[in-house]
This record gives sequence, structure tokens and C-alpha cells, in this order.
Amino acid sequence: MCGIAGIVRRDGASVDRELLARMNDAIRHRGPDDDGFYFSDGVGLAMRRLAIIDLAHGQQPIHNADRSAWIVFNGEIYNYLELRSKLEKLGHTFYTDSDTEAIVHAYDEFGTDCPKHLRGMFALAIWDERDKSLFLARDRVGKKPLLYAQVNGQLVFGSEFTALLAHPEVSREVDYEAIHHYLSFICVPAPLTAYKSIRKLEPGHWLLWKDGEIKVERYWQLDFSKKIDISEAEAGERVVDLLRDAVKVRLMSEVPLGAFLSGGIDSSAVVALMAQESSEQVKTFSIGFDEQDFSELHHARRVAEHVGADHHEFIVRPNAMEILPTLVEHYGEPYADSSAIPSYYVSRETRQHVTVALNGDGGDECFAGYERYAAMNLAQRYNSLLPAAVRNGIIGNVMKALPEFGSRGNPLGKAKRFMGAASLGPVQRYLRWVSAFDETAKLDLYSDAFHHQTAGFSTIDIIRPWFAKANGSGIVDASLLADTMTYLPNDLLVKMDIASMTVSLEARSPFLDHHLMEFAASLPEKLKLRRMTTKYLLKRVLKSLVPAENLTRKKMGFGVPIGHWFRGTMQPFLRETLLSEKALSRDLFKADRVRGIIDQHVEGRMDHSHRLWSLLMLELWFERFID
Repeated sequence: MCGIAGIVRRDGASVDRELLARMNDAIRHRGPDDDGFYFSDGVGLAMRRLAIIDLAHGQQPIHNADRSAWIVFNGEIYNYLELRSKLEKLGHTFYTDSDTEAIVHAYDEFGTDCPKHLRGMFALAIWDERDKSLFLARDRVGKKPLLYAQVNGQLVFGSEFTALLAHPEVSREVDYEAIHHYLSFICVPAPLTAYKSIRKLEPGHWLLWKDGEIKVERYWQLDFSKKIDISEAEAGERVVDLLRDAVKVRLMSEVPLGAFLSGGIDSSAVVALMAQESSEQVKTFSIGFDEQDFSELHHARRVAEHVGADHHEFIVRPNAMEILPTLVEHYGEPYADSSAIPSYYVSRETRQHVTVALNGDGGDECFAGYERYAAMNLAQRYNSLLPAAVRNGIIGNVMKALPEFGSRGNPLGKAKRFMGAASLGPVQRYLRWVSAFDETAKLDLYSDAFHHQTAGFSTIDIIRPWFAKANGSGIVDASLLADTMTYLPNDLLVKMDIASMTVSLEARSPFLDHHLMEFAASLPEKLKLRRMTTKYLLKRVLKSLVPAENLTRKKMGFGVPIGHWFRGTMQPFLRETLLSEKALSRDLFKADRVRGIIDQHVEGRMDHSHRLWSLLMLELWFERFID
């Protein structure tokens, strides 16, 4: 596990060694154990290493047998021993025991198809001296980040924004299309970034650079169209077998290893299987807060006791004012998922004990764990049963007559939001439910200048292709595909990578093993969502592994009380930041509308927590990286 950076030049001139060293130093936190460089005509590669496997000989960059190809790599390849054996039978010789070397030999053997042979998480760069080309690739679902910029005949790449922005020719000009989409998704969707000059290599893609030209191609995509004929019992057995194997291969480590444990279904399943597959007592780590509505410690403790784990609990009192500069700095572009705060805290505390931690990320996207899947399905039935005249007429007028409800948990408020979106088409409905600011709210917020500037950008066009590519699958599968290709890589996996790597902790996600994901996609919808029961199959098969209370508990998410903070201790800072002369001079938003959103929230008339956090993180990013 590490961070990578590099520069290639079309003119073949030498790369500035001091510049590359500064780029590499900007991501020192990703790999504090070691660094490494490779220089040749027109190329410089760099890496920071967090040593996990082959501690003695795994230093990068690593080369192939004749030193004609050199690799820097961020991630872990769990099938590297099988891949190495296969390559040795084909005549390849190895000089280390690292997973990195298996990749560069796979590149020699399979060319640009080499990522298809890798099982794990990765962002990699291979320089090929034979034809002076650079090959970049990113894992299937985007667990590891990879950014790049084309500037003046150079390709500059790196693991984080701070590495690229250390290069003086990489512009900080703002991409306002990205900001427009960010306000909906609370993150910037790939391949866009908040900077016009920088792009993200999308998950499941590779990039080939040669003579200043680049070619980008997708090598993997989840397919929900090929359903298998399988009984519920057989499907359950197969799920447990695949998850068990995914956990087992992720126990590979030469350094201390543990697991995040929230007490939710996914992390509980991972810990239970770790306990069965590990030869040592499993170390688990949980975080709690003073606010009981946001604390899951008792759920986590129940699982830890059930499996006999060496359990560690941390009570933290989140200090948003203290942590905000760290978050803004490391995310590098506007990012407003507030669960980044507890993710950072649990990573920081866990790192005091272990170097690797398994987590439950991906379980919701594989097995339909979010309430919106049930809502999407219910809305589809609602549309098919009630004539449009009834939906848009009588019911629509009743809904309009209802007042707004401040609390997100208010049943009448939830009903109003459901009815307001239920009559929309599937894509519009999905976007409405995942957006902080929907299109109507954006129009209300934007200044005339910003509205004119963004009028040609359509946020729904980011979601629509995935519903189309669901290949005729049902509404639940279409929503799962959209989440897997957008919400998961753009929000959740960015959060986990940055939160963990900021403190030099490697996070591993068994539910995101592509074998398990592909099998889950092949299952009929009814095995994932049964009426209003989310994760139907997973809950049934885990009964023998996880306490019943953890399977039936209400989903909490991983949050902090930002709404409460904005009405209390953070209110002065919020007003000062969003209504400052500097912020208003950007001419993005109407000052009276920003003030109105703050006032409505503070007075308890509406819960604008997510919207205010989005606006705050945007302005703090402007102050740090643009001003």
C-alpha cells in the first residue's frame, strides 16, 4: 500500500527530480515507511511505501526481468501467488516476493489486458522503455484513487490532488460543471474534478499514454442482465462461501491486522468470518459519541463478545473546527459527506494498534441495503397501480397542501417527500432522492451569473446511462448499478481511502471482491429485496454467524450531529464563512437565499444539514486551494 506520482514528457527531456520529490513528499502520509524513484529519458516515477507484504524486498519501483518495464503501484493484489505461479510456468523469473512484481510480469504477458488478471485494489503506473509509453490502470470499483493532468506535452499523475498541484504547470482553474454536480451529489463525479486541468481515471479503466496522446478504455463493468436459476438455499450457501473466501484472502499481511466494527450487518459479517478464518484472536475497533442517537457501541460490543474478539472502543467528542482543515486539505476538492469525520476518527484510533483494517463497505450496493431501493420499488408499483390523473391530481393537491416538516425523521415529511418523487420517472426519482440540492433548489440558490454559466450542464445525464445499461433489469437492479458506478466510487470509497490513508492505515473491503459482486449481480432482485425487507438473503444466511439483534436493528449510517452543531457551537462560524464578503464576491449564490437556508435550519423550520455542510465544505475548499 502506498501513494504514487509521476511525470512523463513527450519531448523526452529529463524530468525535474526536485519537482517529483516535492510531489511525492505531498503524499508522504500514504506511505511513511519508504520512498522510491525511477528516472529515464522523459520519465520520472515516484512512490511512498506503507510496507505490508515482502517487508524486506518489496521496495518500489520494481522492474521486469530485462528492466524494460518499471512499475509504481498503490494497493494489494490478493491472487498474486497464483498469478506468479502461472507466469513462472510461462517462463517469467522473479527477484522479489511482492505482489507488485507479479503485476509488471502480467503486463509483459498480457499487455493492456493485465488488470483483468488482478484480484484486489490497485492504482498502478507502468513505464515501458521499449516504446516509451505509460500505462495507468485503476481497480474495478475504484478503491484506490488515480488522478492525471495533461499539461504542455506532459502527463502528470498521482494518488492525491496535493501531489499534482505541487507541479507549477497544473492549473487550479475551477471547473464549474464539477461544482454544479457536486451540489447534487456532495462529491464530484468522475472523471471530473473541481479543477479543469485534472481528471480522475474512472474505476475499471486503463489509460495508455504514448507520444503525448492518450487512449482510455473500460475493462470491467458489472452486468445485472445475466440472471442465474438458483434456489434461495443454494444462493445463500454460495454467498457465504464467496464472502468467506473474500475475507480469507484479505487476511494476507505481514503486519498487525484488525477490523472496523460498527455492529451493522456488513461489518458484523466480516468480523464473524474473520474470527473463523484467522488463527489469532481478531482485533476489532469501534467508535462512539456522547450523542446516543449517533452511537452504535452497544451493537458493536454485542458482536465482539459473540465472536470472542479483542475489542477496542473509543469515545470521541468530534471537534469539527479542529478537524475541518485536515479534511479539506486531504480531500483536495469539495467533498461533503459528513461521515468523513467519524471515518477519520476511527481510522486514527485504529492505527494506534494495527496497520490494516477490514471493513464492511459494499454490502449495501451488493445486496440492496439502502431504504431507497425499497422506496424505488414501491414507487414503481405506485405508478403502475394508480392512474396519472389520480397521482397528479387528487394526491398531488393533498401533498402540496401539507406544510414542510423540519425533521428528516418526521413520518408526514417522509410521506410528502416520497409522494413528491414517486410520480417522477425512475431516473428523476433516483436523482431526487440522492441529491442534496435538486435542480429546483439549485435554481433557487444560484446567482444569475452562475445559473447562466451552468445552464448547459445536466446532472441527470450522469445517472441516466447507468439505468439504460441495466439491460432491462428491474428497478432495484438499475438502482444498484447506478450506486455501484457513481455513489460508491465517487463518495464512499473516496471517503474511506482518504480517511484511512491520512493516518497511514490500509483499509480492505471483502464485500467489494469482484467475484462476490458479480455473483450478487446475477441473483434475482427478490433475493436482495423482499417487499420492504432490504438485504433479504444476507440477513437470512447470517443468522448462524451474527446475533439476531444485529440483523434486525434499524440501519443508522455512520454520522455525526452536524444539524445540532449548526444550531449551536458552529453557527457563528457557519454564518461568518458562508456570508463573508469573500464568499459572496464569488457570485455563485444569492446571498439572501444562503441566509434563508441558515435561518430556516437554525430556527428548526427545516433540516438543511446536508445542504449547509455542502456549502461550507465548498467555501473552505475555495479558501484553501483557490484563493
